[in-house]
Amino acid sequence: MDQILEGLRAAAEPTRLRILALCTRADLTVSDLVRILGQSQPRISHHLKQLTEAGLLARYREGQWTYHRVAAGGAGGKVASAVVGLIASETPDLSADLTRLDEVSKDRHAAAAAYFSVNAENWDRIRSLHVDEAKVERAIAEMTADLDARNLLDIGTGTGRMLQLLSGRMDEAVGVDINRDMLRIARVNLERDGLRNCHVRLADMYRLPWADGSFDCAVLHQVLHYAERPSAAIAEAARVLRPNGRLLIVDFAPHKLDELRGSHAHRWLGFEDETVSSWCGAGGLEIEKTRRLRGHPLVVSIWRARRHAPDMPVEDRRAA
Repeated sequence: MDQILEGLRAAAEPTRLRILALCTRADLTVSDLVRILGQSQPRISHHLKQLTEAGLLARYREGQWTYHRVAAGGAGGKVASAVVGLIASETPDLSADLTRLDEVSKDRHAAAAAYFSVNAENWDRIRSLHVDEAKVERAIAEMTADLDARNLLDIGTGTGRMLQLLSGRMDEAVGVDINRDMLRIARVNLERDGLRNCHVRLADMYRLPWADGSFDCAVLHQVLHYAERPSAAIAEAARVLRPNGRLLIVDFAPHKLDELRGSHAHRWLGFEDETVSSWCGAGGLEIEKTRRLRGHPLVVSIWRARRHAPDMPVEDRRAA
């Protein structure tokens, strides 16, 4: 009750209501909100502090920037969603705010498109070497169709494609990446598609900023061949999975295209089943499904692993 009352008190101010309405639609920085609302940075920061302390907004850092979004779940998140639902979008202030938000979104899109146009040739070159991406995505969807998962972590999210593909039945889907330019592209893609149950943030895959057992499902999609320590990346993904949570690994089978080391920064030339299985085992995971998709000359492997419950006997793990 106290948290609900605190949330209502925090929301009971015109500018803070406008901020809530905007942060329901996009992840925004102080600079974004200053541009949209036409108010000073100290005043916007003060309002954001009150909304965050009341649990209505969540904040996360990305390098020098801090982004804000309406909190997911909890009493604060429910209060924020309920209050925003009462605001008519055709009110003069909010209508003008949404017009300026659209301008901010277009600027983000232009910046992301400029970066991607420079790097698109590399992406297309890699894709031409293996099976069609649409077939890979269908296989990933099939490999996850039977999972009872409500929240998802996409590690090394890149452009956010796995979030777009898998977030449909999730309450929350989070993508992390160490590359700010890729996060900018991902954020544009998610906002364009209206996927407000998804968000992205800057994070190191070897030191994920969540407690043990925070997620039902995690994905490492075409990430491990860039990793200096693939086993450590898998162990850290396993750590944030709940008991019986699933980890989906998508990467290349062993190949001999050494050119990918120099021209595309690949650290590893694919992975054997036995190697991935041993890394998973060391992290408390057990491979339960494997699939191959043959391309020319690269073969895409998909491994699905389950985190067993602590102290579960081996025979019970196999039956679970």
